[in-house]
Amino acid sequence: MSILLTTVLICFLGGNIYIYIRILQTLHSASVAVKILFSIIFWLLAAMLFIVLTTRHSNIPEFIPKMMFTIGCLWFIFIMYMTLIMLAADAIKHFFVPGMRYGILYSFGITTIILLAGHINYLHPKINRIEMPIEKEFANGDTVTVVAVSDIHLGYGTGRKRLSKLVDMINSEKPDVILIGGDLIDNSLIPLYNENMDEELKRLKAPMGIYMAPGNHEYISGIDESVRFINRTQIKMLFDSIVTLPNGIQIICRDDARNQMKRMSIDKLTAKCDSLKPIILVDHQPWKISEKDSSGIDIQFSGHTHHGQIWPGNIITDIIYEQSHGYRKWPHSHVYVSSGLSLWGPPFRIGTNCDMGVFKIYSTKSETDTISNNHHKQKRQREEE
Repeated sequence: MSILLTTVLICFLGGNIYIYIRILQTLHSASVAVKILFSIIFWLLAAMLFIVLTTRHSNIPEFIPKMMFTIGCLWFIFIMYMTLIMLAADAIKHFFVPGMRYGILYSFGITTIILLAGHINYLHPKINRIEMPIEKEFANGDTVTVVAVSDIHLGYGTGRKRLSKLVDMINSEKPDVILIGGDLIDNSLIPLYNENMDEELKRLKAPMGIYMAPGNHEYISGIDESVRFINRTQIKMLFDSIVTLPNGIQIICRDDARNQMKRMSIDKLTAKCDSLKPIILVDHQPWKISEKDSSGIDIQFSGHTHHGQIWPGNIITDIIYEQSHGYRKWPHSHVYVSSGLSLWGPPFRIGTNCDMGVFKIYSTKSETDTISNNHHKQKRQREEE
């Protein structure tokens, strides 16, 4: 992943240089003072996101890093799409329409429209309702409703106001259980404390409990501090631990791959479970799904990928992961990889969606037994008559 990050940073730098040069060419008749002022503002915007990330733990007035984070994220995506569209405009001018003018203005307009549409899409997460029959019996064979969310990234990007809407969205499904697949926290706990976001999290309702596996961003934020904040709520963040619900369903919350050297293997975790009862695995990063599929796990839930968040990132995640988003029935298990109920950084979803999984879990074995028992009862009644 470090190679991917390095590639992204190189492309971002290259895009900034390219757009900077093209704008300077447009300002060729402007005074030196205007060009100097433009250069200062341009490169300050280019560095904004990196400045706020490197100072995220500093105790400075909250509105400053929040403003810088928003501007920096906007600039990051703006430059990405502006570069792609400007390159296309330059190619059209060079090969097809030599007399075309105002290419940079056209590119700016198209980029603005794309970002506006992407922001509107971000504000409307999708709810994916999925039936998950399991060939194992559990007590009270009624359907269990599980709401599965991941990658909310609470912080300067996703604040308390947005969190409040997401909590309402989750509660509206009336879940029996809520699963959080990691990265509930973004990069720093400071904005979470300043906005008292734990008060919103306390509004989550699930009679069978709320369980969370850590993600890589809980470690980035400081795992000890993340645990302390989560402990202020009713959410139970578990590290390589198993909880058994009253109906017999077992939930494994696995430690994140960032703690690769210390976390337990899937085989060791499943060995602690009752193989005759349903097993749900919450594992933040969806690595080696095919291997887990043959380990006795009935449902796997992950996040982390964001499905690339913005095009063409989704193409990259589809290449990297066996399953980069959504639902898929594997030979032995149901697998759901969330694209994230919110997102990291820029508030745009372009070519992807924010999503929330709602699992309707029921036992086919229980259904079969019930039908068989009813059949025998009816048979006995006819014999008695």
